[in-house]
Amino acid sequence: MLTGNAIIGQSGGSTSVINASLCGILEACLGEKAVRHTLGMRFGVEGLLAGDVIDLGRQDPAVIRALRATPSSALGSCRYKLKDADFPRILERLRQHDVRYLFLIGGNDTMDTIHRIEAHCRASGYELIGVGVPKTVDNDLWGTDHTPGFGSAARYVAMSVEQAGLLARDMKRVDQYVIFQTVGRSAGWLPAAAALARRDEDDAPHLILLPERPFDRQRFLAGVARCHDRYGWCSIVCGEGICTADGTPVSASSVTDKFANVEFGAMGGTSAAMVLHRMIHAAYGWRGEFQVCESLQMCAADRAAPGDADEAYACGRRAVELAAQGASGVMVSIVRDGSVPYRWSLGTASLAEVALAAKPLPDEYITAEGDYVTPACLEYLRPLIGPLPDYARLAGIVPGTDRG
Repeated sequence: MLTGNAIIGQSGGSTSVINASLCGILEACLGEKAVRHTLGMRFGVEGLLAGDVIDLGRQDPAVIRALRATPSSALGSCRYKLKDADFPRILERLRQHDVRYLFLIGGNDTMDTIHRIEAHCRASGYELIGVGVPKTVDNDLWGTDHTPGFGSAARYVAMSVEQAGLLARDMKRVDQYVIFQTVGRSAGWLPAAAALARRDEDDAPHLILLPERPFDRQRFLAGVARCHDRYGWCSIVCGEGICTADGTPVSASSVTDKFANVEFGAMGGTSAAMVLHRMIHAAYGWRGEFQVCESLQMCAADRAAPGDADEAYACGRRAVELAAQGASGVMVSIVRDGSVPYRWSLGTASLAEVALAAKPLPDEYITAEGDYVTPACLEYLRPLIGPLPDYARLAGIVPGTDRG
């Protein structure tokens, strides 16, 4: 069995449960004989390159346990794309700290990072076991039924749309429409989750604009008018990355990160929700509002989905078990064994296949009209999000009539 030190890093956007995975890895490493010391890289691979490494094994056990219910990224995160010139420096740092076990918690780009580091070490004759732990609120990571963090972010979206919908319905004599924008770039999983808020026909949301379908201005405005005619108001949910048929972002954003991903909320740019707001007002003259929460929906621990942290923690522990067995170049995956009742287990996916891959919302989850989701999508989403609040609604009883 390979013996040496382990190092853990967190990358990409934070979530409400990414620290639960950190807790799982750390507790498992502290109980693993093959791991002498467990280290943490501050701010991901940028910290590793800079030598910003801390000894996690010296942390107070109570603090380690508390990580399981702490949102955001306790180690600090980054969005750094490795360059070829970085690999000799990374190998030097790994040798310096006698690191033989590498664990990174993150999404698509993070899995690419650990895959490249593991491959470089193997080609250089340095024994290193690298295992990825899934994390992304976007839920677009290939090779897993869903990602830890998604359920909680999806619950935040569904609850926000539900509550904002109540306000919009009751204020429709003032504001005729409301728009809620989710994060998620090119994946429609989070906007789709808003559909769970709708119990009655006139409940929010009425239209869901998904990045998987091209945005058409005339079709959109016609849909808004149709909902307004029927309900007296309209609730719209949009993914931040919706684009027209030629690939132009509705947000008109041109800012990109180091992985060439469009940063839809960066640098104070115009959001898709703002553009839609202006579009509706210009067409119909109505008053309305839009809501862009950005990072709030990513790591609001007070709305965490039931079981999300438990799955995140289990993924972390399983990564160490796999590493101790000699498994390398893999990511822990979640396997759905049943939806009613919900059952799950853990599997693996190859980093070579996961790296930079994507999992869009499937066609069978999107209605033929392209502006809502199907019952199959709701069946997939429901156990990950948990039950939503059921708010009271007054009946329209006319004075003097028999109330039965």
